[in-house]
Amino acid sequence: MSELAIYGGPRTLDPSRIQPWPPVDQRDEELVLNALHAEKQARGDHSIALEREFAEWNGNRYAIFTNSGTAALHMGLVGCGVGAGDHVLVTAYTWSSSATCILHHNAIPIFVDIDFATINMDIAKIEAAITPRTKAIVAVNLHGLALDFDQLMAVARKHNLKVIEDCCQAHGALFDGRKVGTFGDAAAFSFNQNKCMCCGEGGMFVTNDEEVYRNACSLWSFGETRRPEESRDYHAYALGWMYRNNEITAAFARAQLEKYPHHFANLLANAAVLNRRLPSTPGLILPTEPDGHTHNWYNYNLRIDFAAIGWTGSQVRFRDAVNRALNAEGIPTSVWQRFILPEMTVFQAKNAYGGGFPWSIPGADEGVDYDPANYPVARRHCASYIALVMALRAPNGPEIAESIAEGIAKVFGQLDRIDPDRILK
Repeated sequence: MSELAIYGGPRTLDPSRIQPWPPVDQRDEELVLNALHAEKQARGDHSIALEREFAEWNGNRYAIFTNSGTAALHMGLVGCGVGAGDHVLVTAYTWSSSATCILHHNAIPIFVDIDFATINMDIAKIEAAITPRTKAIVAVNLHGLALDFDQLMAVARKHNLKVIEDCCQAHGALFDGRKVGTFGDAAAFSFNQNKCMCCGEGGMFVTNDEEVYRNACSLWSFGETRRPEESRDYHAYALGWMYRNNEITAAFARAQLEKYPHHFANLLANAAVLNRRLPSTPGLILPTEPDGHTHNWYNYNLRIDFAAIGWTGSQVRFRDAVNRALNAEGIPTSVWQRFILPEMTVFQAKNAYGGGFPWSIPGADEGVDYDPANYPVARRHCASYIALVMALRAPNGPEIAESIAEGIAKVFGQLDRIDPDRILK
């Protein structure tokens, strides 16, 4: 095996060979230009058509185009009746919005540790986390892998809890042949550029429940009870935000949605290359895809098995050095989330709005403990993972995936030569 590039050896992959995401073609330009020259720019035919097309594609009765996945999550909580002082369960390891969306409506996040194999919420630990104030679960399908919804929904229904699916990274992911976003009471998708389906910025709220839909619509548009394309009285009936999006972004999203079946198949094919090439690589824990699940590979996570390699020093520094070595080989890996959510300042301080609010709501803080030691599995994952995000996406094909696998195998095959003090100086 040749010398590591980080130490002056040959690079495995020329990074210029990796094409940027998303690929933009004539169809994108056609729809965006149509929206640009349309009479309505704020809310018109493209936004309405996108909602119809996304609902049909994903299998939902209702869809609302939003300005972000975070907005869609907030809409889900409001749609399901979550209010001030209520408790909402959420995984201890995810993007911050999965929990801060709970604060948006003055409710209290209650964290649940993860299952190490799937990196998703450990369903076996949900019941122990339920409090008398618990109203709902934000069920995050993290990195593109669906939760086991047979188990999760059984627990939720047993305790009369609403379920808001966070599908912001999971477009097209399946559980038992059924798409995410169709199991819970509501669901949220993100269309940020780093997502597998994107339009720069944006999101989609979906549900099959008319009451949930109407409550979410009111929050989405100023607290009104009528949508912008309807006859409005411009009267606020409840707390409302401005979560709508625009026509140009909707047009771009429509074009990307049309192409998503191809992009999804491309992701699966490229991930299959790594799954074929990398098993038994020393010190490497590969991502899992349990029976009955179809991963969309938004993130392909590489995790270091510190026990297997006998490393007893700082795990974070060693992980960072390995990531730097992969980058030197031309592999565009990164470290995505460096903190578990309970470690973040807003939760440690229990102060989102000043005066300790919403934890200062009488009775809301009872039994709420954000000690990071309560989430050992999430902390173990957070110190050990390296993320491969966009390089497996279209237009990159299996030949790029083969080179990426070669670079990963080269670095992990020489973990005994990784010196954090030398690499991170």
